[in-house]
Amino acid sequence: MKNEFKDNVIINLTFEFALKIIEFCDELDNLKKFALSNQLFKSGTSIGANPREAQNAESKADFIHKFKIAAKEADETDYWLLLCQRSKKLPDTEYLLNDLEPIKKVISKIIGTSKTHQKSVN
Repeated sequence: MKNEFKDNVIINLTFEFALKIIEFCDELDNLKKFALSNQLFKSGTSIGANPREAQNAESKADFIHKFKIAAKEADETDYWLLLCQRSKKLPDTEYLLNDLEPIKKVISKIIGTSKTHQKSVN
């Protein structure tokens, strides 16, 4: 990763999470669960793509919007992981669900702080 993001917690958390999602989706593909793997791959990797894109936001509103998309993608990823977890024929997702929780909290905090800052500037 670029050095410019070395101290950016959310970028680092989501990048590492995306790598784990890729590996998990490979497991799902090996089980021929392609549709589920595809959905999880898209949402699980998009969580980090949006904050990364937000680093070049055109405005504070654009920055917040990108993080709101990341929050939605995190919720969707949570859904797919829970679905896998409850299925008796799929690999365990507990470690991914555990990794996702702090990501969701950081994203939520960034959105809240950004909204507060946006209001105080206007």
